[in-house]
Amino acid sequence: MSSHFSIKNDFLENRLINNRLIFSAIFACLLFAIIMIRLVMLQLVEYEHFNALSEQNRVDIRALPPQRGRIYDRNGIVLAENISTFDLELTPENVPDLAATLDRLAELVSISSDELLDIKKTIKGQRRFKSVTLKQRLTQQEVATFSVNQHTYPGVEVVGRLVRSYPQGALFAHSVGYVGRINTREQNRINKINKQNYQGTHQIGKTGVEREYEDLLHGTVGYQQVETNVQGRIVRELFDVPPIAGKDLFLNIDVNLQGIAATALGEFNGAVVVLDPKTSGVLAMVSKPDFDPNLFVSGISTKEYALLRDSIDRPLFDRTLKGYYPPGSTLKPFVALAGLELGVVHEHTKSFCPGWFRLPGQDHKYRCWKEHGHGQVDLNEALYQSCDVYFYDLANALGIDRLHRSLDLFGFGHKTGIDLPGESKGLSPSKEWKRSARKQAWYPGETVISGIGQGFNQMTPIQLAHATAILAMRGVNISPQIARATRDNAHSAVTLIAPKKTEILPMENSQHWETVIDSMVEVVHGDRGTARHIGKNISFKIAGKTGTAQVFGIKQDERYDAETLEKRLHDHALFIAFAPADKPEIVMAIVVENGGGGSAVATPIARSIIDQYFGITNND
Repeated sequence: MSSHFSIKNDFLENRLINNRLIFSAIFACLLFAIIMIRLVMLQLVEYEHFNALSEQNRVDIRALPPQRGRIYDRNGIVLAENISTFDLELTPENVPDLAATLDRLAELVSISSDELLDIKKTIKGQRRFKSVTLKQRLTQQEVATFSVNQHTYPGVEVVGRLVRSYPQGALFAHSVGYVGRINTREQNRINKINKQNYQGTHQIGKTGVEREYEDLLHGTVGYQQVETNVQGRIVRELFDVPPIAGKDLFLNIDVNLQGIAATALGEFNGAVVVLDPKTSGVLAMVSKPDFDPNLFVSGISTKEYALLRDSIDRPLFDRTLKGYYPPGSTLKPFVALAGLELGVVHEHTKSFCPGWFRLPGQDHKYRCWKEHGHGQVDLNEALYQSCDVYFYDLANALGIDRLHRSLDLFGFGHKTGIDLPGESKGLSPSKEWKRSARKQAWYPGETVISGIGQGFNQMTPIQLAHATAILAMRGVNISPQIARATRDNAHSAVTLIAPKKTEILPMENSQHWETVIDSMVEVVHGDRGTARHIGKNISFKIAGKTGTAQVFGIKQDERYDAETLEKRLHDHALFIAFAPADKPEIVMAIVVENGGGGSAVATPIARSIIDQYFGITNND
């Protein structure tokens, strides 16, 4: 009986074991089948997808920004260069705890709370794989401190970079300009035009030559494929396409001439423009007050920028290109040419100056600067003594529209076409202009004062210099040009930039040029010339014309008294000149804001420039 139960139990136990074995075998086969199916899926169906993900984690494409071209003066003196610096950068997607990392870094390398706020806004506003600059121009101490602790900051690294520098400081702040961080508006423009070429580039030309020749100076971006670890650091370089550096640019500007012009202007605000009349190359271009362009390269602080922006003297404003000034008596040579060419006057036409001019049938007196008048004067005497009455009379005889058309030939009221951004066109008035702009009729009295460069007349210093160059060259018109030549690199040849198209003014009688220029020579070298004090101890002749421009109007029964006026209400002093008068090599236009009479302040600046250019040392 017990034997029977034992046999039965053994049978049941064996059967259970067999069932388990069968179940295990089925489960193993099923699991193996699932694994095989998944393996097939991974190897055949989803291979491309996961291979791509793997490569993205392992391989990174990094942009190699090009070195920006240098800028030199005409003699090879550096005006803009690139210096090596170290920046601290962060790639958000490689940082495990972004907020904590930023807070720790701010203490490690001295990032202010305002800077930290700007950094967080930048990170939030762009894709997480793009690197963000946390701090530029790290000190050696900051580089060393971070390097010791770098292993605790995944996704953060010190990056060597070339940064723009302006060794001449404020001397070329307006003409050469500066680069600065690419803002949103500029980035949007880059994205539409040439997004790829600015990958890895953080700066762009903002003003002056830096902006005008951005495409030439920037260069072509390169690329580097690298293998990185999980923290985003480079393990090895796979291959690269090196960047192509921007071209070097040589300017027509002469550092020494620029320095003399700036020094001679002294503490006055104003502008000086010096041209080579044969090519219209810009030899000097000074606007004061000025500023240090190096402040803008890495991002100027809000406080520093506010001081410049809100200053009553407007140091950021380029007076050479944008400053509007009444030309005053510097317009008289051009008015004289209009009178000669149109046959309204000839060289010996005389007018009587009692110290005032009156239109027929009117009581209002238009006063001459010389209270008791110049008496009988012809064209020559009127120019070198700067008689206002003669030119009141001449302008009235010409009429505003004929005067406007004549001045139009010299570019007044038009942009000169100089190769710099932001040029203003000034204003040369006419009946049509006033009707269109002011919805008013033109009055004869407005014609009278236009004859001495007052009223609505507004010219920029570059315009005045350009018009003077046309006069000096007896009608040859070439647009001013600041860039002289380019160079691919330090070992390549220099390629000259051709001057812009030349035009010749249509003058009926070439002798008219000489008549006016001879009178301008008398301004400097004549016994009664208004600039005679600068014509001494020189072996050639200078042609010039002084000018005084009123800052505010004076009533009929009032007199101008500089001693009772605050400085900002003093007249502007102007002077135009070229030398030698017969074969000009240098042309200039000078505006001294609130400097008073043109002969007292502006003319010595011209003589300093001429002495520097021609190497004159004996100027007692």
